[in-house]
Amino acid sequence: MNFAEAAAAVRAGTPPEEAARAVVRAMTPEERLWCLDGDEPCWAGLEHLGRGGYHEAPFPAARVERLGVPGFAFADGPRGCVVGNATCFPVALGRGATWDPDLEEQVGEAIGRELAAAGATLTGAVCVNLLRHPAWGRAQETYGEDPVHVGEMAAAATRGLQRHVMACVKHLACNSMENVRFTVDVRVDEVALHEVYLPAFRRVVDEGVAAVMSAYNALNGEWCGQHPGLLTDVLRNEWGFTGFVISDWIFGIRDAARSLAAGLDVEMPYRMVRAARLLEALAAGTGSWADVERAATRVVATLLRFDDVLSAPAPAPETVGARAHRDLARHVAARAVVLLRNELVGARPVLPLGGDERVALLGGLAAVVNTGDRGSSDVWDLDCRSVLDGFTDAGLAVTHDDGTDLDRAAAAARDADVAVVVVGCTADDEGEYIGEVGSELSTLLPGPDDPALVEAFRAFLAARPPVVRPAYLEPGPGGFGRGGDRRSLRLRPEHAALVRAAARANPRTVVVLVGGGPVIPTDWIDEVPAVVQAWYGGCRAGPGLVDVLTGAVEPSGRLPCTVPVDETQLPPFSTEATSFAYDRWHGWWRHRHLGHPPAFPFGFGLAYTTFALTGAEVRRDGDALVVQCRVANTGARDGADVVQVYAGLPGPDAPDRLVGFSRVEVPAGGEASFDLVVPIRRLARRDPVAHRWLAARGPHRIMVARHAADPDARSATVEL
Repeated sequence: MNFAEAAAAVRAGTPPEEAARAVVRAMTPEERLWCLDGDEPCWAGLEHLGRGGYHEAPFPAARVERLGVPGFAFADGPRGCVVGNATCFPVALGRGATWDPDLEEQVGEAIGRELAAAGATLTGAVCVNLLRHPAWGRAQETYGEDPVHVGEMAAAATRGLQRHVMACVKHLACNSMENVRFTVDVRVDEVALHEVYLPAFRRVVDEGVAAVMSAYNALNGEWCGQHPGLLTDVLRNEWGFTGFVISDWIFGIRDAARSLAAGLDVEMPYRMVRAARLLEALAAGTGSWADVERAATRVVATLLRFDDVLSAPAPAPETVGARAHRDLARHVAARAVVLLRNELVGARPVLPLGGDERVALLGGLAAVVNTGDRGSSDVWDLDCRSVLDGFTDAGLAVTHDDGTDLDRAAAAARDADVAVVVVGCTADDEGEYIGEVGSELSTLLPGPDDPALVEAFRAFLAARPPVVRPAYLEPGPGGFGRGGDRRSLRLRPEHAALVRAAARANPRTVVVLVGGGPVIPTDWIDEVPAVVQAWYGGCRAGPGLVDVLTGAVEPSGRLPCTVPVDETQLPPFSTEATSFAYDRWHGWWRHRHLGHPPAFPFGFGLAYTTFALTGAEVRRDGDALVVQCRVANTGARDGADVVQVYAGLPGPDAPDRLVGFSRVEVPAGGEASFDLVVPIRRLARRDPVAHRWLAARGPHRIMVARHAADPDARSATVEL
């Protein structure tokens, strides 16, 4: 049976797995092996990657032309399609600050549409590794620190993406230390693993994600790319995942046969470890042809399940970077902004700005395109607007100073009605780590490429449309930036000095924080009346931010992560560890557990209006709890609040949990009621002896709050 016949059989009612087995049985042994790694040659591929090739073409794998098996073509994310000159959306952590799954589903659909137009059929745009520590270099690629919040946002992105392409969720599991990602063994007990670090993955698996990417790091003594407990016992046997598993890039597996037996189906992106060593292992009996057939069948079965989506006509090329997508990016950039501080100066708060106020815009970051790290999530968008562009586009009276001369900057601030200081991070401070390859990893590289494969690869690239390198990138051929974990969680000294100079010169000073994670602000925040967290805001970062600063858009972002008072409030972190322990206590749990008030709590954010919770009731409805609440807008402007539901579990050792949330629009002076449905399974606890979940029993305190440290939270108790 060829692929077209199998697809017809599936449409007629044949289970995809059954049809896929028939296709795989028709393959030669060489064709089955071909399904188990990328289709491109290793050395020619690495050379192309170093010249910026990550942005020029998707990475094909598992194509079997004789039988019409299309395989898949991978392109990355999560802030947009990385192939071509696509729309750059705000980073995932910024989108997490919207707390709006419906909006994230729209973003996912837009990215999926651009991916399909660029020729991709699989994307790694769904990252759910928790933000365990804000120094993590790839904090910007996830949605936050809490598994329920991250899981719901990621599930929404998956729904949107999979209307056009297959989605891949990454990196399974405990991958949140960047500089040591190739070498560290993360040690974590079963309770912490299943209650904290895996739930977001399971939520996306339950949503029907097509593929899972394994992590580079080891977990409890075994590399994740060849971890049978993770890839088979948990992912497939416990969760029922029916898609396929791919490796992380280039050094994602260490042993060809062991990775295959453990449940990793496709090594990406090149013909590398498996191409060089699997056939030998099969001949020696250390590898199994049954495992080969199983992996190939999973890939083909997934392609058959998604055939209606993947065989649909591709969107037109002009879909990439479409006007509607840029308008959506601006909307999301504004919704992502978190208003952290807005004090009165005289009779009124600093924000929103008045239309006739003269603005001194200070800081070099105000006038540059700053979309985030230069690793695999980088999007080469050619139409980006800086903060300065946002002010000028809005027709505001603005004077810009780069802040390198503090006296000059202070003079500009003094001469203005308000000073806006843009400070924070760039790709030089944080991002995906691209360091030196150690001798152990170098041994995984294969021998010379097959000349025929190299010729076919070059012909494939020659047929691709050209891609333009954005002018805002540093000169050079451009592969990846070096990236890595953040060396400091505070502003650069020169940025902090600029903030202080502006504040001394003008009491109406606004600090705009840009970057991929929280900044500890306690050494300067008391000197300024207004602070906003703007993240890396994508191609419309400037206009989106200015929409909020001027009040054209009401601020409704809420923190997806805790901002600590100082570094001592955070869990341990290392950029050099070879073995490291994770536990249940990070983020808002750690602050609550240790009794440390944060600078700004998880879920916090101000508005230009004010809100109050006016009631909370809880009832059971089958397998769910229904939480009813009313939100009053006690101010004079329409706005939106994010209501969060937390649960206190019985037992002294059980941390509280976020179990649900809802963004609620409320008119000025009005009130809105809502019902939030909480699946009772979110209250289950992991039994490390029986290796299973224990259903919730006993009294549970349900708290309805506006953030994790809300002193005005409403609570009710329900018996389960």
